Amino acid sequence: MRALIIEDDHTVADHIRNGLESAGHECFHQSDGKSGLNRALDEQFDLVILDIMLPEMDGFTVLDNIRSSSSGLPVLLLSAKSQVDDKVRGLRSGANDYLTKPFAIEELLARAEGLTGRTATSAKETELSVGDLTLDLLRRKVTRGDTEIDLQAKEFQLLECLLRNRGKVVTRSMLLERVWNYHFDPQTNLIDVHISRLRQKVDKTFNIPLIETVRGTGYRISEGIA
Repeated sequence: MRALIIEDDHTVADHIRNGLESAGHECFHQSDGKSGLNRALDEQFDLVILDIMLPEMDGFTVLDNIRSSSSGLPVLLLSAKSQVDDKVRGLRSGANDYLTKPFAIEELLARAEGLTGRTATSAKETELSVGDLTLDLLRRKVTRGDTEIDLQAKEFQLLECLLRNRGKVVTRSMLLERVWNYHFDPQTNLIDVHISRLRQKVDKTFNIPLIETVRGTGYRISEGIA
């Protein structure tokens, strides 16, 4: 499961993240409604765990926008409020479930897995590919055409992140969070160094480059760059 947590309380967000990751799931975090909505619409997630009281944009508005996009993305609402009216409003707005704080992480995990299990329509993805490049998630193996490519752990994670968002721009902040679990920019050339190494292995000896730099924003992987 790839879960997006939209929650402004970092203690609560870390509690959720630790619980889900301990069960083997991937978690990503945004601390305000506006950035959370943008990420929910721009990337592929199996579940959004959404707080109601958020800065920039409240959870009900985020939910309305997700549903207006015709997305069937499951949403689990979180709130410190226990009033029936809030629950009814959330469920009528398209939330799949509602959980009141404080909650036991075991209950949240059970509800999250129940929601994603009910909405799953295909087998778990075990391979990611673009063009002649294939990343095997089970065997941790990367090939391009008939050539096997040996990647270090961070290079593999970078490539996986790019492939999961193929055709879309992956920002530096997204890479820092997903690959290094940084929630801030260390102001180093960390990403540039690893992307350069990845390009040396994935692109340099092949006719068509796949990894593109989007100046001032991040990187994108596509079928082939002219």
